[in-house]
Amino acid sequence: MARTPSGVRQGAALTLVFGTVLLVGAATGAWGEPVAVPRPPSADAARRLADPAGAALTRQQAERLVETGGDPWAAYYSPEAYRDFTQGRYLGVGLSVGRAQDGSTAVSQVQPAGPAEQAGIAAGDRLLRVDGVAADPLPVTEVVARLRGRPEGGAGSTVVLGVQRQGGPVRELVLRRRLLAAREVTVEHPRPGVVRVAVRGFTDGVAEQVRAAVRGARGVVLDLRGNSGGLVGEAVETASLFLDGGPVAWYESRGERRDLTAARGGDTATPLVVLVDGGTMSAAELLAGALQDRCRAVLVGARTFGKGTVQQPSRLADGAVLELTVGRYHTPGGRTPDGTGLTPDVPLPAGAAPQDAPALADTVLLGLGRG
Repeated sequence: MARTPSGVRQGAALTLVFGTVLLVGAATGAWGEPVAVPRPPSADAARRLADPAGAALTRQQAERLVETGGDPWAAYYSPEAYRDFTQGRYLGVGLSVGRAQDGSTAVSQVQPAGPAEQAGIAAGDRLLRVDGVAADPLPVTEVVARLRGRPEGGAGSTVVLGVQRQGGPVRELVLRRRLLAAREVTVEHPRPGVVRVAVRGFTDGVAEQVRAAVRGARGVVLDLRGNSGGLVGEAVETASLFLDGGPVAWYESRGERRDLTAARGGDTATPLVVLVDGGTMSAAELLAGALQDRCRAVLVGARTFGKGTVQQPSRLADGAVLELTVGRYHTPGGRTPDGTGLTPDVPLPAGAAPQDAPALADTVLLGLGRG
């Protein structure tokens, strides 16, 4: 099996960042017995890194561990790259992609004033090729990795896209990558009282942005399509907005069970629909799985990616960060989505396009009582 591109490993990390995770109590047997799962290949290496001597790894040693350690989600960040990652900056061209039911790859979102918008790309366009490689046979995560390129390429590196608008000719466009500030949270009001909040990644402050967006809403659609994960502490805090305490997820690390628990006082009454697709992964799957298992939300869309592993960051002596997989997380009901993903309660009909999903979510929301 081909290794996961480093850009995807970094962008999809389910990160437990230096004490930000709420480890506030244990779930009881009401949520089922622990499920035995294989030990992640890098758990022992991560434990060795926890020793102060482990921080003495050189960059070359850390990069070699990432490439040869058998951990598909291991990632090495320079100090600057890790800062950009946690603060929501990324190298790219400013577009998000999704996979339609027919297997085609479509542009789902275009960042205003980014290279893609300036080249005339719009949501709904079909993405045919990336640097001459057909997009449809590739996993969505690899398409994203190719769009972003390797970190060492830097701003100004180019990517050639084959793009087609419905009924139009195929356009070959050369785009230059830039360091972009991710718009992780966007808010729409499709009708009075209803708010649709799209969260593209969990970086610092995202949960607070979601809190502000849903305040006073009488119906909420939480759009996690194309969300590759990020800071698990932000995902747990987002779950806390819709739960009144209780379990969000659990995982094992160094032989001990660690429980991720929602804070008390969340809104448990407002109708809630969560949109997911094949690009929903990692911390976004953790959040969606918790809301589904706790019967707090209806999941709508397509099966999620299936990345249910936990990465632990370790600071190296030069300030760089090495992330290694330490465990597989489980939802409150005892499921691990790793390798299988989450199945939506209401799937998109066969042949439906990704842009049809919000309308289906709104229909489900009406059925939940927000009309």
